[in-house]
Amino acid sequence: MKTVNVAAAVIISGGRIFATQRGYGDYKDGWEFPGGKIEPGESPEQALVRELKEELEADVIIRDHLITVECDYPDFHLSMKCFLAELAERSHIRLLEHEASRWLLPEELDSVDWLPADVEVAEAVRNYLNSK
Repeated sequence: MKTVNVAAAVIISGGRIFATQRGYGDYKDGWEFPGGKIEPGESPEQALVRELKEELEADVIIRDHLITVECDYPDFHLSMKCFLAELAERSHIRLLEHEASRWLLPEELDSVDWLPADVEVAEAVRNYLNSK
């Protein structure tokens, strides 16, 4: 089975967590933490900065590694490195590829239909925030 290596951002601002809804592909309409594929020669952090600029016009500051999720989908294995991140000063978010987005309070994390790999990330976010 093919492995797809991706990086995802858990963007937290004002106590809210940013989530996006896929606007294309087999998993259209599923909710996820934004990010994308790691290209050859890129670190996960570099890929994340590039992907968030391409998909959201957002400039981000990558903070700490939160969790790496390994998840089997029907056609591939996903290895997703997830990082805590924040928007850079004066940055904005503009959806270029996603259908929708939401800023969720921690208690609202279960209010969206997460893609399978992102379910584990949402739980890690909840645990992280509860430990603060």
